[in-house]
Amino acid sequence: MIPISPLPIISVLVVVALAILISSLKILREYERGVIFLFGHFQAVKGPGIIILIPVMQQMVRIDLRTIVMDVPPQDVISRDNVPVKVNAVILFRVIDPEKAVIQVEDAREATSQLAQTTLRSVLGQHELDEMLAERDKLNDSIQQILDQHTDAWGIKVSNVEIKQVDLDETMIRAIARQAEAERQRRAKIINAEGEQQASEKLMQAAQTLMRQPQSIQLRYLQTLVEIAGDKTHTIAFPLPLDLIEPLLGRVIERAAPEDSAPRPTP
Repeated sequence: MIPISPLPIISVLVVVALAILISSLKILREYERGVIFLFGHFQAVKGPGIIILIPVMQQMVRIDLRTIVMDVPPQDVISRDNVPVKVNAVILFRVIDPEKAVIQVEDAREATSQLAQTTLRSVLGQHELDEMLAERDKLNDSIQQILDQHTDAWGIKVSNVEIKQVDLDETMIRAIARQAEAERQRRAKIINAEGEQQASEKLMQAAQTLMRQPQSIQLRYLQTLVEIAGDKTHTIAFPLPLDLIEPLLGRVIERAAPEDSAPRPTP
């Protein structure tokens, strides 16, 4: 009978033991955590660093704790004033409780994505188009609060929601452009009317001032003549006010009166 050497058997056992040991070692990075199950029951959350698992008895699920940036696909939304639009958004969230993220939901990322789509349609459908375009910060906060409230049971924290783009139909774009043009014309007419009102009030105040000082009317008249005299391209017939010539006429009449009243010599 040929004797069997124990060396090959020992070598095989050593290799198997090393393979089992290597497979039972897990290294978790700083942003990772491991949810450990013992015979299918939750045991603990471990990491980061080296984790040693008992083969067959323990299993581990890796969870990433970094913030995830998720694009919400464009959603068809009907606003409260019956305007069809397409809206897309971006969501920032992260796992804060690895145990809940593994046990309470099958796929935390997919569940958050689906919830974000339905919440986006529901919230925006309660607002008019003007609010979607002008009050995005308010809508972002509203969507973020609703998502954060629902995902708290999954161990997920929604930190931010941003509406990226609101796409309108070409017909609505032209209608909004016409509305904006009409609004600009209305404001221009109001500003023009207010300017005319203010100018008329100032003119009334100036007229009252001139009425209190009649001499200032003559000075204003002379100033106007000087301004018009500088324009040599036109011939202007400007009436001479009686206020200026009345003193001169009075003097002429006074001088002529004695001569007319003197007695004539008799022939």
